[in-house]
Amino acid sequence: MPKEAGLPNSARHRRMVITVAYDGRQFDGWQSQPSGNTVQDHLNAAVRVICPAVPFVQGAGRTDAGVSANGQVAHFDIPEDWKMREADWVKAVNARLPDHIRVLKAQEHPSTFHAQFDAEGKEYRYRISVAPVLHPLQVGLAWHRPYLGAPRERLDAFGDALQGFIGTHDFRAFSANRHDGQDATRNAVRTIRSVEWLEAGEYLWEARITGDGFLYKMIRFLIGSAAWVAEGRWEKDSAAHLLRGGVDEKAPYCAPASGLTLERVIY
Repeated sequence: MPKEAGLPNSARHRRMVITVAYDGRQFDGWQSQPSGNTVQDHLNAAVRVICPAVPFVQGAGRTDAGVSANGQVAHFDIPEDWKMREADWVKAVNARLPDHIRVLKAQEHPSTFHAQFDAEGKEYRYRISVAPVLHPLQVGLAWHRPYLGAPRERLDAFGDALQGFIGTHDFRAFSANRHDGQDATRNAVRTIRSVEWLEAGEYLWEARITGDGFLYKMIRFLIGSAAWVAEGRWEKDSAAHLLRGGVDEKAPYCAPASGLTLERVIY
């Protein structure tokens, strides 16, 4: 797939930037797939019905199957003479999308803006249900981990383990291989800027992680590792050892996609 979601250089165009929310349980991730059931596929189809000249919709980054978003950002190019207001784009695109994808905002930006390459960071939220029984309205939206719920000290241990990831580290051990021929050479150094954790409700834990970028399944490895530390199944020192880089090991547990939401893209 080309890196630029633009019209031919010879064509004068305007760049439209959209903020998108979606329930990831319904789709095969963000990036276009042969199945045609990804968020990008549905957006491409909807936008092209309105303006067939649009090549494709470029996102700020990929989210995996099952991962939701409150603030995904994407852009696409329209011909300069295409007369349509920003608010009308929101209404028109949403009218052609599945109910579980919604464009929240559309705004014209300079043609030099790029949803992916101009992003300076992202914030993700992860929710864990520690209830004895998972509420049916949380299925697919929270990781059910009932044994984390008691004693209270486990929440503190969970947050303490997450806090150990703050800073600039080699996170290769806390990511999954893509098997794209670049796993051995891919730069795995990332910076975690902040971590927050709290009780978001009865039996519901929430973690928010902000960083300059994330590797494949990295957030899920960080959450899974912190949960194992909180349960006494792994040592915090072992996580610190893997953060030093230069090891062939992987962190022991990757949390499921359920519970993970892209909250916002930072520019």
